[in-house]
Amino acid sequence: MNIDFHYGVIYAVARIGGFAAKDAQTVAHACQYVDDATTPGVLEFSEGQTYERFASAHVMLDYRNEMNDQDKLVWAPFHFLPGGDGNSLDEKAVCRPDSVIAKTMVKRAIEARQADNALHRLGITLHTYVDTWAHQGFTGTVSKRNHITYLKGDDHDEKTWLSKLNGFLGTAENTVAAIALDTISGLGHGAALHFPDMPWATWEYIDGHGAHVYRQNLPDFVMAADMACKAIQGFINGNPDFSKEPGLSGATKSELSGILSQSRSHDEKERLSTFRKAFASGAITSCVEAIPGYIPKGVGSWKYQATGIADKDDGSKKPVWSETFESSDYRKFHDAIKEHRFVVTQEILPAFGIRLA
Repeated sequence: MNIDFHYGVIYAVARIGGFAAKDAQTVAHACQYVDDATTPGVLEFSEGQTYERFASAHVMLDYRNEMNDQDKLVWAPFHFLPGGDGNSLDEKAVCRPDSVIAKTMVKRAIEARQADNALHRLGITLHTYVDTWAHQGFTGTVSKRNHITYLKGDDHDEKTWLSKLNGFLGTAENTVAAIALDTISGLGHGAALHFPDMPWATWEYIDGHGAHVYRQNLPDFVMAADMACKAIQGFINGNPDFSKEPGLSGATKSELSGILSQSRSHDEKERLSTFRKAFASGAITSCVEAIPGYIPKGVGSWKYQATGIADKDDGSKKPVWSETFESSDYRKFHDAIKEHRFVVTQEILPAFGIRLA
């Protein structure tokens, strides 16, 4: 999923689910920031204090991104949560929507609701949780399941896919292009490009095992929004058994489906703009308000507010440590990232027979 869902939709369901606007913004920001927190390593302060960060995404989550063995430490716990089904690691690593592992992960975040960064942890958890619908069938490990030898959507989407392949590989031959792309996309949904992340898309593909898979994203995205709302209600009510919460009403799900089905830009930021306008104009009748803007980097961002760093080069000028940093959303988010990764990779996944870190 992209920023239109991770920020826009999550903000909407957080408000509908019962959060105050400020808390909903924190949760939604953290949910999207998982894709934007690309700077790892130790942050050094001017007087010698240090703070360790862990990047929850790569600089470019795209089909041209080069992969390496360390990627599973990012992809599996944050973007392609293993579903746990099957016997081999390859089978267990496949992402499954709303799996027992996914529900366990949400439950753990709800149980930590008294922490000072609980909202940030919830946002991170929701990012991983809703991605289990979008990224189902793929894995955060190198696998033939991620290889694609045939991909087709509606006419417009198929032409877009072919044009991207042609520009990247310099060929107009469908089969040759797909095979060439397949050889460098063994991890994640790289070979499927952005089809898994577009709410309206109906598409099909053949994976490296020869399985023919048909996908219709819209009902999955609406279900993900409904379950995210239930998770938020469970958090507010202190109920780890969040699946029993009411979630979105039938009318709200229908209204949300209408917005997502009509917003068909391949530019995720344009889709977010469309969603924000729709939400502010009353397209979802249960909550009508403006969705706050989102600043991932630079002046006004969480990082800037905490450190004063406005550029991407942490080493150009060391920030001054202060209590402002300790109370910042930036610090709380990165602590939550480390906590989420530890709980998922060191506690939850091993309990289901999966060891990835």
